[in-house]
Amino acid sequence: MRPSYQMEPHESPADQTDELLISRCHSGDMTAFGSLVEKYQHRLFNAVLRMVNNFDDAQELTQEAFVRALKGLKKFRGQAGFYTWLFRIGFNLCINYRRKQQPVSFSTFQSPREVGGRQAEGLLEMVDSGSPQPKRQVQISEEHRRVMDALGQLAPEARAVVVLRDIEELDYAQIARILDVPSGTVKSRLFRARMALRKRLLGKDGEDKE
Repeated sequence: MRPSYQMEPHESPADQTDELLISRCHSGDMTAFGSLVEKYQHRLFNAVLRMVNNFDDAQELTQEAFVRALKGLKKFRGQAGFYTWLFRIGFNLCINYRRKQQPVSFSTFQSPREVGGRQAEGLLEMVDSGSPQPKRQVQISEEHRRVMDALGQLAPEARAVVVLRDIEELDYAQIARILDVPSGTVKSRLFRARMALRKRLLGKDGEDKE
């Protein structure tokens, strides 16, 4: 039996709504799930990479997130968007992973220009905004590395809110759904995480505590 909907030759996954793709999946057209993977794999991978600072582990965690999403797709009814639901799966995996790991250094990680493009620029702007002499015009790669290295020292839950808000630029309601916490908790975690980042980057003592 042919699916009720087929992509036109010129149509890409980005041209279709998530609702349509999921409807096709529910109708047995699993090529539609491949379209969802194509649509979101790079963004999810980049976010996961910011959480774990390890290229190979990020690949495995991203793949596992999609595997779990595929297994659970029959139960997905769209109470939240697919993107939010997928990121919730991915970030739960990342938080569990990070709880088992020691803080890691960004210095052994790939060049920020190689992975994620401009994604961490929001963090640099946030740090520079309170500095009397912003340094964004010089040694941007070194600043990027320092920011991501400091990010790597945060507790998993604190790191998650920074990645989702300041890198992924999601709103508080989306982050609350992804992390399954109240919006107020997101705001308080984000405030403390940003303060901890600034203390580390400005050479002051400080610890991030939940």
